[in-house]
Amino acid sequence: MKMKKIITINETMLLIIMATGIFLFTSCSENQNSPDVKEVAEERNEAKFNESSQQNDAQFLVNASEINLMQIQLGQLAQEKGKTSEVRDLGKMMKLAHTKSQKDLTALAQRKGISILSSPSNNTMDAYKKLNEKSRDDFDKAYTDMMVKDHKDAIRTFEKASKNSRDGDIKNWATASLRQMRDHLDHSIDSQKKLLI
Repeated sequence: MKMKKIITINETMLLIIMATGIFLFTSCSENQNSPDVKEVAEERNEAKFNESSQQNDAQFLVNASEINLMQIQLGQLAQEKGKTSEVRDLGKMMKLAHTKSQKDLTALAQRKGISILSSPSNNTMDAYKKLNEKSRDDFDKAYTDMMVKDHKDAIRTFEKASKNSRDGDIKNWATASLRQMRDHLDHSIDSQKKLLI
């Protein structure tokens, strides 16, 4: 009788393990075939807006949300993996500031009926993976280099919207955000320089 119970328990455990494996395999396969969240947002906005100025504003908000979500993810990683307190503090600042920015952006996008990212894009996940693969000794330099480059790119994106947007609310948000982006760039450059000393 005990032998039958043991066999039944073992068979049950084997079935559970197999079912879990199949579920995980299926989930991974679906993720590889599912569209990127950025593409989904862009397609939704293309269907909603006909005028090029509206499409440009929508694209800017999509790009801004991708920037925010990337900085949140990478900031968290820097807090966990950074070797120096300088980099951990920079990561913390980025995560907090871009979390607030994303919250404000989400409210703005909802008021304007614009679809934005609510989760990290494939591009963000690729950047995260690349940075996470760095050794702890190489991480700090790679992170600060990425922050300098990313914030220079972000400043160009926000300057364009600040100058060209025809929507007053979006233009004002872009202009206000530029101050923070420039501040982040300065902090990133300072952190980068301190690592060289």
